[in-house]
Amino acid sequence: MTENHFDAVVTGLGLLTPAGIGVADNTERVWSGVPTAAHTPALEGLPVDFSCEVPGFDPVQVLGRRTAARIDRVSQLGMAAAREAVADAGLDHRTWDGARVAVVVGTSFGGAASLEREHDTYREHGHELVSPMLMVTAPVNMTAGYIAMDLGALGPNQVVSTACASGATAVGYARLLLRTGACDIAIAGGSEAALTPTGVASLAKMGALSHRRDDPSRASRPFDADRDGFVAGEGAGMLVLERLEDARARGARVRARISGFGASADGHHPSAPDPTGSGAERAVRAALADGGVAPAEVGHVNAHGTSTPLNDVTEAALIRRVYGEGPAVTSTKGVIGHLIGAAGAVETAYTVLAVERGAVPPTANLDAVDPDVGVDVVAKEQRRVGIEAAVSHSFGFGGQNAAVLVTAP
Repeated sequence: MTENHFDAVVTGLGLLTPAGIGVADNTERVWSGVPTAAHTPALEGLPVDFSCEVPGFDPVQVLGRRTAARIDRVSQLGMAAAREAVADAGLDHRTWDGARVAVVVGTSFGGAASLEREHDTYREHGHELVSPMLMVTAPVNMTAGYIAMDLGALGPNQVVSTACASGATAVGYARLLLRTGACDIAIAGGSEAALTPTGVASLAKMGALSHRRDDPSRASRPFDADRDGFVAGEGAGMLVLERLEDARARGARVRARISGFGASADGHHPSAPDPTGSGAERAVRAALADGGVAPAEVGHVNAHGTSTPLNDVTEAALIRRVYGEGPAVTSTKGVIGHLIGAAGAVETAYTVLAVERGAVPPTANLDAVDPDVGVDVVAKEQRRVGIEAAVSHSFGFGGQNAAVLVTAP
């Protein structure tokens, strides 16, 4: 470890994803490698009419009718995940010092569904029927704000929007707040609910999405030779982070440590990754250096692994250069699709669970690894392996990159 090394410890997790509601459901489905993509009625008639939705989530039952009616789905998911994470950490928001609790949330589109709905209302019925709540549901900052209101978290309250790296960047920033003493507890993660017809149509037109309409459950296939794009998804993942001494003092369970974080920019293209992978590599190497961990010590990589032709080979080359042949690689997007701004947070949570369980989940739908990949991708079934250090990769549109280093407790 470096002299100035700092660990934030993970004491709580909360997950609402296409793999299920809660950590237990997510663990069962993701580690079983069962994909979730399916036809989506709201997308009927589009060139891509399938996605990965959170199943069976009733915001009224979870949040109450009044709250659920006043906020966008992105905030509903984020609030529910934050509640689970806080409960999992053994914390009671009714008794904590809220001024010492921070909230950092990553999202890319914010309240996209509300914005699209109210735009349709305006076009069809005029300005008089536009909801006055739009300006407190659609902005990207509101999920963090509503979590603070719900849990009495009165410390630093921030939103991070770095496209598909948003959730991972939020975790990294929350660790920094703990490191500087700005808070004692941080609720950090990401939420996204942008499965709107306009958003999905745009992604389809730009060629980012799989067009496997005849068999959507097989569409998300990271690192597979037959991949043709990603599947859009929704969901939220939240982590409770604390300083190690504080967690120990209250007798909390430490699930894992967030030991390093790195961020960088490609400065290359609005949507395509730099084919050299140099920008993403800088983020990964910065995370390892921050944690004082040598590349050879990393036993597992949760890859960004979008299932697009360019991303997967570029990332695989990066993995070979940085880690060599050592780590067991997976992309959980094969199961849950691409959660955009929430992806990095959810995948960091899965990385925590992999370290905790000593098992790497399989990459769903991986029938034949692309010969240009050349890394050890876990397929078909989970792999039992002791993991002392693991890294979660997140690379976003705009060339914004983040990497989170997770180590065993």
